[in-house]
Amino acid sequence: MLIQIHILQNYAPANLNRDDTGAPKDAFFGGYRRGRISSQCLKRSIRKSEVFAAAFAADGLLGTRTKKLHQLLAAELVHMNVDDDARSDILARVAEIGRESRKAPAQEETEEGGDAEPSVATEVDTKQLIFIGCDEIPRLAAALLDLYRRHGPKEWNDPKKLKIDRITAELKSEALPRSVDIALFGRMTTSEAFEDVHAAVQVAHALSTHALAQEFDYYTAIDDLSTEPGAGMIGDVEFNSSTYYRYLNLHWEQLLDNLGQDRAVARRAALALLQAAATAQPTGKQNSFAALNLPDLVLVEISPSNLGVSYANAFVRPARATAETSLVEASVNALTDYMQRVNALYDVQAERCFASTGDWCLAGAERASSLAALAKWLEMQLQEV
Repeated sequence: MLIQIHILQNYAPANLNRDDTGAPKDAFFGGYRRGRISSQCLKRSIRKSEVFAAAFAADGLLGTRTKKLHQLLAAELVHMNVDDDARSDILARVAEIGRESRKAPAQEETEEGGDAEPSVATEVDTKQLIFIGCDEIPRLAAALLDLYRRHGPKEWNDPKKLKIDRITAELKSEALPRSVDIALFGRMTTSEAFEDVHAAVQVAHALSTHALAQEFDYYTAIDDLSTEPGAGMIGDVEFNSSTYYRYLNLHWEQLLDNLGQDRAVARRAALALLQAAATAQPTGKQNSFAALNLPDLVLVEISPSNLGVSYANAFVRPARATAETSLVEASVNALTDYMQRVNALYDVQAERCFASTGDWCLAGAERASSLAALAKWLEMQLQEV
């Protein structure tokens, strides 16, 4: 079963998601440059939203993505009453996790052809970001302590005798993390210590339904204490105002697999995903623009097959505002027309329901009076699976 969410969201002037130059991200689509918000940005706004925190934090069902694995393990080892020397020795090797089958740090800095001996990593941060569930930290700390005691301090502190590949191979666990955000968005590491998790959710980059018009804000700041005329500093920032089409889908069976077939938590996850997708905001330059605009249309489709259908091609020809029709209304009209044609062509079967700020009709879709009513409709559908 596939749950698909389609959103039309109009933003006031904003710089929600920047590229390496500080400009709002963009992309070519249909031969026109469009405003863009990356899928990574959207996923993070969902994952770090108040909705997810309220729904899952108290139950320990949210993960942490970090290079500072040593901090999480240090706190757990203290909780386990591990003595200072053992704790220090264990943490000294944590930074090596994720470096399997690579040169040790000392070797990387040696000139080609050198014969540097492997040494314990001097860094404390891991080389890569590791997405770890709350329930995995006690297991990992206990496993590291067990390995340390079995091998002894002398062998543990000699990377030539006890390589990190061997440590992580012995740490390997096939138990998936008990974490909703990892179950939804997946995890991939190059370390054997952590089981990869296939994402249950796919998130598209948001694209403006119309051609992009990028603008610049020239601004100055005045030195409050200066008696000299003129500005204390001068700067500029790029921004735009765009109506975005957003699309994401949730593979129900994959979510169940990732959560150990816990249907109750999976249902909670799907409902939280809908609410967060509709209400969570990217944080880029919000102090400067306060572009806190909620969607004008949220459509949910539930289909028995896993045939995903994005309606982005409704906007291959850019939407245009007229004297009688706003850009949002033009986007809704284009979406409605394309949705009806593509679903008829491919006989796409789905249950559909939407909530919107306007008095619009979508063919074959029920209308919900609010986001809460739309979530209730989704909850009722999920009771049957």
